Amino acid sequence: MVCLEGAEAFPGRGAVSRSVRVLAVAFFESAATIFIERGLYFYTHERLGFTGTENLGLALAWGVAYVVGAQLSHGASKRLSEKGLLVLTLLGQVIGHAVLCVWAGPVAVVALAMAIGCIAGLKWPVLESYVAAGRTPKDQAGALGRFNLSWAGAVPLGLVAAGPLIAWRPEALFAAAGCLSIVSLVLARPLPKRLVHLPHDHPERPNTGGMARYRGLLVSARWSMLTGYSLMWILAALLPGVFEGLGVGVAWATALSGLLDVFRFLAFLTLGLWRGWHSRSVPLALVIVGLPAGFFMALFGGDLVMVLGGELLFGAAVGMTYYAALYYAMIVKNAAVDAGGSHESLIGAGFAIGPASGLVGNGLAPAVGGPVVGRLVGVAPLVVVCAIGAAVALVKVVRAGPPT
Repeated sequence: MVCLEGAEAFPGRGAVSRSVRVLAVAFFESAATIFIERGLYFYTHERLGFTGTENLGLALAWGVAYVVGAQLSHGASKRLSEKGLLVLTLLGQVIGHAVLCVWAGPVAVVALAMAIGCIAGLKWPVLESYVAAGRTPKDQAGALGRFNLSWAGAVPLGLVAAGPLIAWRPEALFAAAGCLSIVSLVLARPLPKRLVHLPHDHPERPNTGGMARYRGLLVSARWSMLTGYSLMWILAALLPGVFEGLGVGVAWATALSGLLDVFRFLAFLTLGLWRGWHSRSVPLALVIVGLPAGFFMALFGGDLVMVLGGELLFGAAVGMTYYAALYYAMIVKNAAVDAGGSHESLIGAGFAIGPASGLVGNGLAPAVGGPVVGRLVGVAPLVVVCAIGAAVALVKVVRAGPPT
């Protein structure tokens, strides 16, 4: 059960209602966020004429802002309370989207995308803490599984909707995002102000050996998640051009780019039903290979089948590393907002590092024989460093053996 201020000692209808509300907020906020995180690049490419390089710059700005927000989330929740921070971020999104409805030129898009990126970085650690706080590690696995399905299930739906909205009326993309945040505000109103966490000496928390193993797996999962989200945001910024080169229109392109998220959703579903991956190193070892393989297939496959196959592989691998990183972080940090803040900071770092690598690759293109080779050269150091970091952490886990 989630121990919340003012909640019953045992699960009841009120506790269930609160859990459902949090999951509903996660669903609607994921859709609202994805309109800007992913749909915005189709808008800027289609309506404002942004090049791939300019979209990479926009993605870099978003990522930096997201990291700032995530790093501030723990302190802000302490000062304002978890609910206070959640409500403030939702209000900020409504205002930002309202401004974009009436003013969506290049300057406004960049400035408000950064502002909304910072707000998103503040918001998601709070929602993650609402989901996991007060639960035993065993219960956290199921709760986080439902949370992952809630937010991930909204992503492909948001991408499918984004294309027709942009094609119909560009400002409708921002109006829809604002309306979803208003719904979230209504749903969040009855949530408790502050969260109560499981005692650190609770008998169901891992012992010293078990905690050391979880920390090692967390380190590996975070290295891979940094790879995954860095590469994901290169894909988010460049897939519009990939699909355009294959003759796919904007409405279909946004939907097809969402297949990556469909397979991430299916990975979350599988991992939520099958608990055999908990505390094991093999799934994270497979991720180290799957992430770069799926990325290169999607971006450089050359035909639609290869691109979609790359999305399948990449989506499954990034789902594994995200779920593992969040699950192990919530156990190690006892579901504090700080756990989600560190988790989301790495995601934001991926948002920034990935596009920065792509920009470096574009700059190298004339010297190395073209943009494709340039991007390969630009992203290769990131992939290699993260793969080594993830692998070293796993080797240490394996050498330490199972916890006693």
